[in-house]
Order: sequence, then structure tokens, then C-alpha cells
Amino acid sequence: MTDAVLLPCAACGAMNRVPRARLAEGGKCGRCGAPLWPTEPVALDEAGFEPFVARSGLPVVVDFWAPWCGPCRAMAPAFKEACRRLSGKVRLAKVDIDQAPALASRLGIRSVPTVVRFAGGRETNRVSGMLPAAHIEAFARGEGQ
Repeated sequence: MTDAVLLPCAACGAMNRVPRARLAEGGKCGRCGAPLWPTEPVALDEAGFEPFVARSGLPVVVDFWAPWCGPCRAMAPAFKEACRRLSGKVRLAKVDIDQAPALASRLGIRSVPTVVRFAGGRETNRVSGMLPAAHIEAFARGEGQ
């Protein structure tokens, strides 16, 4: 596979090589059989964040949220819809800042919801506040915001 993308499995962390031309088809992890493109954003904790974001061959968009945050809960369906629409192009994940305070502090998350786009393991953009699905999708594709 010359033109392949490496994707870490959200369930077991195994690296999976997926041909770029077949990304939209979905696929399963070669080790544990979990879907590589879940229908909902991947829930990440402090331990799983770095491997998932840094090792992904595709951009990763992370919603930093908290269960007590009304705008976070209101944006959750839009983020889930964006996840479904961006399947095969961008990976979406969520981090509960109450469960990962050290990670939130290290990344300078000062308010929630904050959506951060990573490419090649590095932050490329961030936006705070509630976003509709169309804006999340544009942001995920790197179209600004």
C-alpha cells in the first residue's frame, strides 16, 4: 500500500494502515475489530489523547467539554452530526475536562466548549463557544473560523 494513511484504533490503540482511496468505506481495526470510523466522536482520556492525536494520519478535531456546561450539551448533537458527515476525512473526538484536568491545563483550555483542530499531532486552530454542525465541518476541513 503506497498511498495509505495510518489510523490509531480508538478502542485498543493499534495502528491500522488504510488505503487513502478506501477511507470512506470505513473499516475495522486489524487487532480488535472495532470500527475505525465510529458513528460518534471518540471519547478520549488523558492517557489516550496523545497517541490518538499524534499518531493519526488524518486531522483530528477535539471538543473539550464539561458535563455541567449547558452550551457543551447543546452543541453535542451538532458535533455528533459533523462526525457522521466527516467520516473518512477527519476524526472527531471529545475530552471531558473534568476527567482530564491536567490535559486541559497543558493545552490552555480556559473555557468550554473549545474545539481544537490538530494535524500531524500539532494544533492548527481553535475556537471557543457553541458551533452549529456546518461550522464544525468547515473548521474540521481547515476552512477557518
